[in-house]
Amino acid sequence: MKILAIESSCDDTSVALVEANQAGFAVLSEKTASQIEVHKKYGGVVPEIAGRMHAEKILPVIEEVINKNKPDIIAVTAGPGLITGLLVGVEAAKTLAYLWNLPLVGINHIEGHIYSVELEKKNDFPALALVASGGHTELILIKKPGKYKQIGATRDDAAGECFDKVAKLLDFDYPGGPKISQQAKLGNIDMINFPRPMLNEDNFDFSFSGLKTSALYYLRDHPEIDKNDFCASFEQAIVDVLISKTLKAVKKYNPQTVILAGGVSANKKLRQTLEKKLNGIKFLTPPIKYAMDNAVMIALAGYYHAIKKDFTPWPDLKAEPNWKIYE
Repeated sequence: MKILAIESSCDDTSVALVEANQAGFAVLSEKTASQIEVHKKYGGVVPEIAGRMHAEKILPVIEEVINKNKPDIIAVTAGPGLITGLLVGVEAAKTLAYLWNLPLVGINHIEGHIYSVELEKKNDFPALALVASGGHTELILIKKPGKYKQIGATRDDAAGECFDKVAKLLDFDYPGGPKISQQAKLGNIDMINFPRPMLNEDNFDFSFSGLKTSALYYLRDHPEIDKNDFCASFEQAIVDVLISKTLKAVKKYNPQTVILAGGVSANKKLRQTLEKKLNGIKFLTPPIKYAMDNAVMIALAGYYHAIKKDFTPWPDLKAEPNWKIYE
């Protein structure tokens, strides 16, 4: 089946056409219109501007991706995310479903990240997913496709949000997380003893606001610090917390597969360290290109709904900015 997928939950207008079957997935066409250059001047995503730009870009991007190839199914991110962006994607998908008389699937954005890893290899269940991005940091137990249980989540800032906010303190352009990782390669991870929030607590939750505050005070009190050392020490603190909590969950739930997904999964130090620590447990993470928000991952998740005939009549599909997929 050919799935046309739309993702517009934040600041990227992404559309993909994916061929999906039991053998796997093939990306036939894809296009993402980025808004980074626009939001860079504000140091972060401005929802009103994002919504307007989604509205400007959605139709040209869809037309370029389709290129006269009519899909069999339409999948669209219906939540969670910024309502200004979700509305544009959902309304575009509903319109196409009506005009072409096609089945429509509403996809949860987090579920998309979970299935982004299947572009190359299939999951084995039960699986444990660490989804870490600018808006989410959570540990999810997946008993089988479509059955999710959140066992841990951030109590304040997400890991990616922490990266970007501290990058702003360093005067790095938005999004600054990748810049921190780039400079961290040149620094000493032991130069600054940053806190590891909630590292030793008997749960699977995260907290990064204290680390962000610690970074703020350190920069205030040490204006001459070498940025490479600062970045290396700061990155290591986040990686240590994410990995420690994940390994603790692995020990308790004994999953067959561990998934690392979301924008922060593009961090090579996190990828490499977690895989090494898992000691042979099946480890899946998306190609770097598909770690960030993208429509391909929405198509992959859409396939699993489509084979169960889990469709939504187009008049009933709504944008749900706080949509939860957990039991």
